[in-house]
Amino acid sequence: MSNSIRGVIFVVDDNIDTDQIIPAEYLTLVPSKPDEYEKLGSYAMIGLPDRFGEFIAPGATKTIYPIIVAGENFGCGSSREHAPIALGAAGVAAVIAQSYARIFFRNCTATGELYPWESLERLCDEFVTGQEVTIDFEQNRLINHTLNKEYQLQSLGDVKPVIDAGGIFAYARQTGMIAKAE
Repeated sequence: MSNSIRGVIFVVDDNIDTDQIIPAEYLTLVPSKPDEYEKLGSYAMIGLPDRFGEFIAPGATKTIYPIIVAGENFGCGSSREHAPIALGAAGVAAVIAQSYARIFFRNCTATGELYPWESLERLCDEFVTGQEVTIDFEQNRLINHTLNKEYQLQSLGDVKPVIDAGGIFAYARQTGMIAKAE
């Protein structure tokens, strides 16, 4: 994995739940099937209120936003691994939130789909969708190029190598905790 992610952001606020990230009607899609994984990504964030704008353009399967900035309690609601998988399938590499629902944070780590960064400040009130940012993994900081400002992030700690490996099972194989797949 690279030591940074650069791109334009999509901004939401508090309590974005898993039904907004991927509505229940799309949970029949099987992420291990490549065509269904791509289709799952095309429905990411489709449950959001209109006030946030379009996350994925009509007819597209990927978003132009590799980074989501959110407020408190991102990923609350139903426990579903499909939520971080849908975001990853849509092209999201990281979410920066003020706080997460525990199960969403855990599912990000377990699936290895995206990096769940925690902000030390309430960025969703200061940032606007479309601003360009860089997440610097080595310095645990976010650089907003549009605002010409830097912000400190909580360290990813022990979850970073798990996500780098591609999820909990890939990490366990990589570190010898379980046998490598043949």
